[in-house]
Amino acid sequence: MPKLSYIIIIVNTKNIVNLVTIAAILLFCGVIIVWHLYTPRGYLDVQAPGADNRPEGTARSLHDVLIGEHFMKYVDAPASELTGKWIQFRGKNSDNIIVAPETINFSDEDYPILWTVETGEGYAAPVIYNGRAYLLDYIESLNSDALRCFDLVTGQELWRRWYRSPMRRNHGFSRTVPVIGEGYIISIGPMGHVMCCDPISGDLKWTIDLPKEFGTKIPMWYSGQCPLVEGNTVILAPAGDEVLLAGFDVYTGEMLWKTPNTVNYPMSHSSVMPMILGGKKMYVYISADGVCGISAEETDRGTLLWETSEWRANVPVASPVQIADNRIFCTAGYNVGSAMLQIDRQGERWRITVDQYRPSVGLSSEQQTPIFYNNMLIGTLPRSSGATVRERLAIYSPTNLRTPLWTSETNETNSFLGPYIVINNHLFLFSENGELFVYEILQQSMKLVRRQRIMDGKDAFGPLAYADGILLLGDDSTLKGVKIN
Repeated sequence: MPKLSYIIIIVNTKNIVNLVTIAAILLFCGVIIVWHLYTPRGYLDVQAPGADNRPEGTARSLHDVLIGEHFMKYVDAPASELTGKWIQFRGKNSDNIIVAPETINFSDEDYPILWTVETGEGYAAPVIYNGRAYLLDYIESLNSDALRCFDLVTGQELWRRWYRSPMRRNHGFSRTVPVIGEGYIISIGPMGHVMCCDPISGDLKWTIDLPKEFGTKIPMWYSGQCPLVEGNTVILAPAGDEVLLAGFDVYTGEMLWKTPNTVNYPMSHSSVMPMILGGKKMYVYISADGVCGISAEETDRGTLLWETSEWRANVPVASPVQIADNRIFCTAGYNVGSAMLQIDRQGERWRITVDQYRPSVGLSSEQQTPIFYNNMLIGTLPRSSGATVRERLAIYSPTNLRTPLWTSETNETNSFLGPYIVINNHLFLFSENGELFVYEILQQSMKLVRRQRIMDGKDAFGPLAYADGILLLGDDSTLKGVKIN
């Protein structure tokens, strides 16, 4: 009898557990149903857009860009006594040559490194103005373009103006050089956002969104175009749906003139260069679809004078170089090679003759723009050059771009993509892996006078800048100030 009672108790316990489980499930389902059906406040109404009285224009999507929206001042810096200037890409005369009042130091002692600043990944380069250096950087942690102002001597950041511009890394981010003058500094971001600020206070003056306002299609690897200033006009190449080139007032951003894009040129990585060809002032621009010249004279400023699609490069990076009254040297990477354009003026017409060749045949460059100095073309040769001269520094005569007058030794330079600049008859070349080479420029040759490891660098492609005895250089994530006088 006790055994039977034990069995009955077990059965009753199982029934109770089952009932409790079922009741819990029903209760939970009921709560979910009531939660979905119950309206806590019956008087709530669906409102039309704008009924919350939000100010017009404040709604923003994830990718809306408000150029220059943020600002931070880090220190109140007094006016500097320094007066040196490096105002734009390739300097004041757009030739990458400077005659400095300082005496450059060529003793056996290494140049001292004054300061080091970490930057976002990219190949942008600074300008210098009266003791301050300015760099258009990209801060990946903030997804933002940032115009940064530094003390030239100490490297201390003085202020920063930035704006959110989400983008993916594609061989770095920023790769442009601003332009600066009295009362303005103008930058172009990787996605074509133009910003003008006061160089002392950092106050925002005006902005232009090239894709939105001109229909600009940003090239692969982002914008590499650097703004050019002549007088009070900044010249840009939107290369958009309707406008090829345009001039804007540096202080207000007002468009002063424009060139219709009748040739349908897209934006490239190359920058606009001022020239005088056939006695006429003009702006020369290399696009992926050809080369063109646009009048820079007051009487017909903005007029398309000539264009040729006979020489084309899918990814033109280097800018055109004038080597005679009627000749232009153009070069590009990716095995495109180079071309000599002869521009002959015939009254109001222009005749273009193109002599082009592959990089294995003569002078060419992947991305750095060669320097025309003392009737010599100076450049670094890519891997696609001939086997006997590849990856060397070289000098060519402008009348013979196929046979070099001189090349560096094989054990001297092995980084063909690094930048270079001429200072007081010396060529300063910064290799892409962080080594500085200094050559004395002779008659149709060079002599190596200094070699110094600055950093264990990576992809040091950004152009050099110089003023007041300080050379600014860096790799893809670092900027350094080096004292060379």
